Amino acid sequence: MVQTDDEGRYELPVRGDFTAFVTQPAGWQVPVDEQNFAQFSFNHYPQGSPELKFGGLEPTGDLPKAVNFPMAASEATAAPQQSCAIASDTQAYDMEEMEFARAGAIADLMSREDYASCGLLLLGDNVGDDLALNPELRASYAEANGPVRALPGNHDMDFDAETAANSADTYRRDFGAPYYSYDVGQTHFVGLFNIIYKGATSDGGNGGYTEEISDEQLEWLRNDLATVDKDTPIVVAAHAPIVSYTGAVTDNAAELYDILAEYPNAVTVGGHTHTLENHIAGDKRAEWAEAGIPELTHDQVVAGAVSGSWYSGELNADGVPYSYTSDAAEPGVLTFEFDGTERTEYYTVRGEPQDKQFLTGINSPTWRTWAEEAQQWQDDDKAGEGPGPIATDTVSLEDVRSGESWISSSFFAGSTAADVTFSLDGADAAAGTHTQPATGEALNKGWEFTDPVSATHNLSSSGAMAQASPHIWQLALPTDLEAGEHTVEVTGTDRYGVTYTDTLTFTVEAEGTA
Repeated sequence: MVQTDDEGRYELPVRGDFTAFVTQPAGWQVPVDEQNFAQFSFNHYPQGSPELKFGGLEPTGDLPKAVNFPMAASEATAAPQQSCAIASDTQAYDMEEMEFARAGAIADLMSREDYASCGLLLLGDNVGDDLALNPELRASYAEANGPVRALPGNHDMDFDAETAANSADTYRRDFGAPYYSYDVGQTHFVGLFNIIYKGATSDGGNGGYTEEISDEQLEWLRNDLATVDKDTPIVVAAHAPIVSYTGAVTDNAAELYDILAEYPNAVTVGGHTHTLENHIAGDKRAEWAEAGIPELTHDQVVAGAVSGSWYSGELNADGVPYSYTSDAAEPGVLTFEFDGTERTEYYTVRGEPQDKQFLTGINSPTWRTWAEEAQQWQDDDKAGEGPGPIATDTVSLEDVRSGESWISSSFFAGSTAADVTFSLDGADAAAGTHTQPATGEALNKGWEFTDPVSATHNLSSSGAMAQASPHIWQLALPTDLEAGEHTVEVTGTDRYGVTYTDTLTFTVEAEGTA
């Protein structure tokens, strides 16, 4: 890594195969190509890639005398107010799924006008193994409101590459540098490639990978951040999150956190797990402690997924699969907003207004028995009769009297700094119980910690079921609740003080009614 002089000149040592890239300063904008993808890198590979199924890089020949990266002055990228869209795991395996993506979260993004200067960041698994779909993926985002940048994921690699060295060759051809940085407003963005391929199997198949940041990137990151003021807001993006609510994901997470230790305003953001998570510095989980992270030192956001649970489940009224995620969220996109050095974020569910932030239903003994039987059906490869339908807005009087039934609400904007309250039949609001408080405990897992709305859909179709979520709150139903119709108003306040509401009308059925 080097810095340019006053006239924009630089020198880098040359090696046989490399990708050079420029860090865009705030107040400047790199050009975009005809499909709106930012152009900020240069591939040098004199002999080209070894033979690869999807082609890799063509021979580039001798290095030119100079490699220049043009930029235009931009007042927009210098502005302190920035809206930055982030989409993860489009992950279409074929054209039918690509069309689902285009009709869903991508259509939402293309209709927005708020991220023109910061642009759109794709967090990897842009396609699902078939790299011949890369041009279709690029075309899908061509009408974005701002420049598009991408990162590679584990499904974006050349699986027939013998080593990690060539695993991103086709990605580099179609998208450019697999890691980089850029500045917008007062924020420094870093994109990392934290998937290390193990090399093809003997028959040229997928040899697997580790979720890890290479030593080369860690060294580059140290040098990159050395040019950044310690109080600068920093977004460190990668395909795999550094941690998730189930444990540490990136193997050398502790090493990354050591590098970020002097940068208190850094946040990490990832995809990969097809979950929606907002973790806050100071949160503690037993699983993180086992990985050498006794306490989270920086916020971690997991950005949901454009594909949800891989375009699974029946079609909704808009003609796209419900595709609820395993942690009780819906397909959508994340947005970071910056006002100077202050950051907020929100999640937008595909095809919905931004204030759609809940899944709310009744978790009862009868539902949990149904879920257990449905899970067994899934485990038996869906042999025999399916689990049959079950309502999530109905509970028997017997289940109410048992004291083992509760209202369950998945609050997409939830975190340990959020509050969720429930007002039953107009009574005073009562605080809900967060099922994963992150005070050092191990994961609370089981049907009692599950959102029944998304689980009912998934257990009847895809089977994507974690039996846990970081953003579920519960309120026990009073045991003296009478048979008949009832209403609960759910109010969620996120860590930034933004309030959202949801209303569930449910029925308590007396014995003998159906």
